[in-house]
Amino acid sequence: METSQNIGPVILLGPPGAGKGTQAKKIAEHYGIPQISTGDILRDNVQRGTELGVEAKAIMARGELVPDDVMCNMVAGRLREPDCARGFILDGFPRTAKQAGWLDALFESELFDNSRGGKCLPIVVRIDVDYNQLVKRLTGRRTCLAHGHIYNVYFQPPRVADVCDVDGSKLVIRSDDREEVIRERLKAYDLQTRPVAEYYEHKGRLVAVKGDLPAVEVTGQIFGVIEHRDGNCL
Repeated sequence: METSQNIGPVILLGPPGAGKGTQAKKIAEHYGIPQISTGDILRDNVQRGTELGVEAKAIMARGELVPDDVMCNMVAGRLREPDCARGFILDGFPRTAKQAGWLDALFESELFDNSRGGKCLPIVVRIDVDYNQLVKRLTGRRTCLAHGHIYNVYFQPPRVADVCDVDGSKLVIRSDDREEVIRERLKAYDLQTRPVAEYYEHKGRLVAVKGDLPAVEVTGQIFGVIEHRDGNCL
């Protein structure tokens, strides 16, 4: 259901397994705005051989992380594209409080001003899920070797243990779904992302939704937040 309504920037925060990807797709489909992934932006710049892409490729070839200034410039370029005029969902950005501050400055200086149909500040939604539930969601995942079908032994088990319902191939645990790896990923996420949530909380823009509910109910909560934003899209 695409509308002509100005949505503005939507930022989803939440740990691995919270369902950010699923919810981002639902928002994009419902409101007709693009889902902007920093991974996609990086790959696109490298593939097209842009000046920033060439620089990033050389940095990654040395085994280093792409620095903030390069990544932020790529993000800014993508957000200036016409399909972002009414709004967009940011996937994987900002990852630090510094990036969040840079993003606010960009919005205030050139994006969503009166020339683009109204001033819109970001809607920031944090999807909260109980820690033990997250561990079950991630460690319970099983993947089909043949075609990548995904199951969960706790929430969506196959009819026969360790066998894909569709093609009968063996189901395996991916190396990054093992419990010791998952716990480290969740710990790293918490350390890295807590300052981002605190940044937006101090700005009065962070809204938490219950991510333990069925996906359709989580979607309903998020749509409610977007529809009832506190007057920050004029």
